[in-house]
Amino acid sequence: MNCLTTPLPGVLILEPKVFGDDRGFFFESYNERVWQKATGLACSFVQHNHSRSARNVLRGLHYQIQHPQGKLVRVVSGEVFDVAVDIRHSSPTCGQWFGTTLSAENKRQMWVPEGFAHGFCVTSDHAEFLYLTTDYWAPEFERTIAWDDPAIAISWPLSGEPLLSAKDLSGKRLSEAELFD
Repeated sequence: MNCLTTPLPGVLILEPKVFGDDRGFFFESYNERVWQKATGLACSFVQHNHSRSARNVLRGLHYQIQHPQGKLVRVVSGEVFDVAVDIRHSSPTCGQWFGTTLSAENKRQMWVPEGFAHGFCVTSDHAEFLYLTTDYWAPEFERTIAWDDPAIAISWPLSGEPLLSAKDLSGKRLSEAELFD
């Protein structure tokens, strides 16, 4: 596994070693020993989520203020633009974002550690997205930051108006949101 750093300390891009031939391909999407060696992190994943979304669906920017979740995310069908936003008040990169394309074709994964909001938009006709999380979903502590907050200024690669849930339509501005210390 190749582990790439990003401009946001702690956010990582992981490229698995893919074995392929004319029959198809094989790769380990997660191996604890390989993960720890590549990242230096010891994580315990407790929940595995799977979502399917259509083009221009935008999900985010989500986080849990208590019971924060680290997320290892990847796409198994289609393509998304995946984003992490540093929302650690004491961090020198607080309010900054990093985005990358995750797709079934490139097989890349992104590690979004605790203390970051996460979101993605679908750039293909549809996408299936998998999340491994380090804590359970706790809806009472879930928070949403507005996807279009000008203070963050994410350059979403949308090909039209985003399709948003009611929760995402009511996201707060970063300046009004509960942040991590």
